[in-house]
Amino acid sequence: MMSVLVGCSTSNKQVGKVVTTTPAPNVLTPDTANQVNLDLLFHIPARYLSERSRLVITPQLVRNDTVQDEYTPLVVDAPIYNKKINRKKVLDDYLDPYEKEAMKADKVSHSFELPYKETVQLPVGTEEGRFVAVISADGCGQCTGIDTIDIAVISNPITLLPDVKESLELSWIEPEFVVRPKILQGKGIANLQFVIDKFDINLSMGNNRVELEKMVRTLAPIMKDTLATVTSLTITGMASADGPLAYNTTLARNRATAAKQWLAGELENGAGIQRLITVSSRPEGWEPVLAAMIADGNPDSVAVKEILNKYNTGNDDVQERYIRRLPCWNRIKSSYLQKERKVEYVYTYVMKSFTGDDELLDMYRKRPDAFNEEEFLRVATLMKSHNEKVEVYQTILKYFPQSQIAANNLAVLYLREGRTEKAQEILSGLSQYSPEVFNSLAASYVYANNYEKAIELLQDVDLPEARYNLGLIKAKKRYLNEAYELLRPFADLNSAIVALSINKNVEAKSILSILKDTRPVAEYARSLTAVRLYEDAVFYEHIANACNDMKLRERAVSEPDFHRFHADESFRTLIK
Repeated sequence: MMSVLVGCSTSNKQVGKVVTTTPAPNVLTPDTANQVNLDLLFHIPARYLSERSRLVITPQLVRNDTVQDEYTPLVVDAPIYNKKINRKKVLDDYLDPYEKEAMKADKVSHSFELPYKETVQLPVGTEEGRFVAVISADGCGQCTGIDTIDIAVISNPITLLPDVKESLELSWIEPEFVVRPKILQGKGIANLQFVIDKFDINLSMGNNRVELEKMVRTLAPIMKDTLATVTSLTITGMASADGPLAYNTTLARNRATAAKQWLAGELENGAGIQRLITVSSRPEGWEPVLAAMIADGNPDSVAVKEILNKYNTGNDDVQERYIRRLPCWNRIKSSYLQKERKVEYVYTYVMKSFTGDDELLDMYRKRPDAFNEEEFLRVATLMKSHNEKVEVYQTILKYFPQSQIAANNLAVLYLREGRTEKAQEILSGLSQYSPEVFNSLAASYVYANNYEKAIELLQDVDLPEARYNLGLIKAKKRYLNEAYELLRPFADLNSAIVALSINKNVEAKSILSILKDTRPVAEYARSLTAVRLYEDAVFYEHIANACNDMKLRERAVSEPDFHRFHADESFRTLIK
């Protein structure tokens, strides 16, 4: 380490000649790679150096009054010095240590400017410090430092931000409860066998008994349910593709009627049910035959498919006529024409709606299977405790696995418990994502410290909470300009801190002036703003409140922005 070079008795400051820089103040915040950009302009007054002098400006990084590092210098040779050094190189083989950096000044009797640009890699762990420029005009730049000026400070107001997890806006969805009719529909198919050209049901044929009893097991619970009202039941017979369409359609309808009569005899209130049931028929077509042939790998399926595509208008009789002419017809008839005839049943029913909160809570305990999604979500809203809400949302996802609201809110509850993997598991099971769900999924990745994935998810989400969270994550990753643009519309303490981090001090003051937040960290941010705007009285007003917090008081001791107050007794008293 090197001690800071201080001005000696020969300093040009004594005659009012002082090197200055712009911008001033120059506040630098490390980026995501822990680098800062020194980009400034040195203003050299007229006659600052004599005709026989060399000007050397050496930037240094200083922490706790100790030089941490030194950077590429600016070197300017006055005309006579330039001639002298060149002669020395020729006569004495002199090696100039500043040969690469040295520039020639045409006139030193006029003021001039020197731009300086360098990207500085800060030492690991550097969160604060200041850059000074040691200015020598004695020729070597090493023997005597005639001036030392402050050129920039490394300030990290961004470290005032709380952990991003603490500030995340989680999207909790509380939908409006709207009562709507609960109209439900179901369907099934019974594969029945009949005697050729007959429609009577024979329970001993094939699998008829099992198929019909399955139909009863499906419909009986709905018919008996006191909360359900069946509004329609249609039984449709499927007409065989083999044979005349008109004949087969009539036969299929008669078979549907037979199924209706058998079903009415098995269900309670058979007479009432029979009046409710309607029957119909429709052709099954040759598509099932083609599908069976393709599944079987039968090469003759190509010929059948060509016929179906060519004669796809009109009824099945035309297609049948050409299929029967195929050499493979007998094989089709024996292997692919189904023995069973399909009888399809479609039913609709209305479940009783639950409207009052007391009724909803009571019926949730008794009949959750009778709830629709809106009713479930209302019950979740009515639950008071965290665990009760978790249980209801788990139940909703059991009945409605794609409920985005239930999945989102359950994930939020899991995140609050610290169960990050469980939250991600719930959200990843969805097939579609609303903006709120995207925001919650991104939050789960923040909790898992995968900030890049969170940024990826939030990049195009049009939701205020998502834009705010993206701003917080960008700030965490030190993409500060992007973070500020995202957070600026929210005008809160976090956006003010990010504004300070990119030296937008007037904007930070504007935000802080309208905030009612009087916590020590808010007062500390106001102190920083006041210092940078040279409002010393305002600085002392707020720093006193900020120093009520021990950690902030300790921070104030080494805060680069507060460096000029170190000689003030009032400040030293505050930070004791």
